[in-house]
Amino acid sequence: MKIANPIEGAATAGIRRTAESRPLSRGEARAASAPRSITDTVETLGIPSGELTPSVHKAIVTLIGEVDTLRRDLDAANRRLRELEDLADMDTLLPVPNRRAFVRELNRMISFAERYGAPSTVMFIDLNDMKVINDTYGHEAGDKALLHVARTLSDNIRGTDTVARLGGDEFGVILAQADEETGRRKAEDLAALVRQTPLTINGTQHAVNLAYGTYTFRSDDAPETALARADEAMYANKKAIKGENAVR
Repeated sequence: MKIANPIEGAATAGIRRTAESRPLSRGEARAASAPRSITDTVETLGIPSGELTPSVHKAIVTLIGEVDTLRRDLDAANRRLRELEDLADMDTLLPVPNRRAFVRELNRMISFAERYGAPSTVMFIDLNDMKVINDTYGHEAGDKALLHVARTLSDNIRGTDTVARLGGDEFGVILAQADEETGRRKAEDLAALVRQTPLTINGTQHAVNLAYGTYTFRSDDAPETALARADEAMYANKKAIKGENAVR
């Protein structure tokens, strides 16, 4: 059995204690506190910089340019599509929507009435004596009369209302969130404004006569049905006007 030398053991222990408790030198302390070196890897599109050869870099630059060009082309195509949609909704002669856009808006307002229970009124307008104007002064004067009516209506409605040319000498107006009584009064006011606002043709002022009808639509009405009901009311009004003129 080997017996350890007590003197040697004590010396060894003392050496360990001295090594463990000895304060570090200034240089050793700086070395210990210095941050470890970290090697960063720069990546481009997931490709480490070490693998990014000139040919790969050129291909990436080309690809980015092509993507940017495609994005610009797509934005231009979307803008053009919106422009074409706007043109498709506008009347070809007057600065108001056409029948297509009017029916779509009417459908939207019917859905609004169904959801919120807020009634709205549609007004159907037919100009009288347009044939007389065309035959007497020419079709240019007739177009001027249509423009006169379109502007008069547009200038006297709210931003939530809609005026459109339905075709020929017929116009439609959607009076948003207007019940039967409110819609009827507003329609009377618009018709009176058109009649009372003179149209000048060849230096002579002319009154534009019209007939109109209104219909306050319900949530279960179809757009064409609501428009047909207003059209029927307009024809009843036209007959009444003719009857009054015959009596006079």
